[in-house]
Amino acid sequence: MDVFLPILPELAKTFEIGPIGDETFICGKNGEKLPKESFGNVLREACNVANVKKISSWIKKLAATRAANAGATVLQMKALFGWTEDKMASPYTKSANHKRLALEAIKNYKNAE
Repeated sequence: MDVFLPILPELAKTFEIGPIGDETFICGKNGEKLPKESFGNVLREACNVANVKKISSWIKKLAATRAANAGATVLQMKALFGWTEDKMASPYTKSANHKRLALEAIKNYKNAE
């Protein structure tokens, strides 16, 4: 499955800072392609310095939560994260919809008074 990943403005700014590879967006200090295992090590080292635990799952959870809270649908989240089953996105959209509906209910309640 191909995954289309739009580049967010924050990420685009980082690309402007330094060179990237021809088809590789994450390169090592020498400009060569950084294998996923090496990237994981670099990320882990940075997280250790920042005293952040369990980073990979937290990054995906944060991104999925932000996407759902911004109104992303299950289909949109599947496309964004490369998920193949609805059950991967459903908890995020369900939670976001629950919050949105609760806020709308309070607004309606206040307007009815």
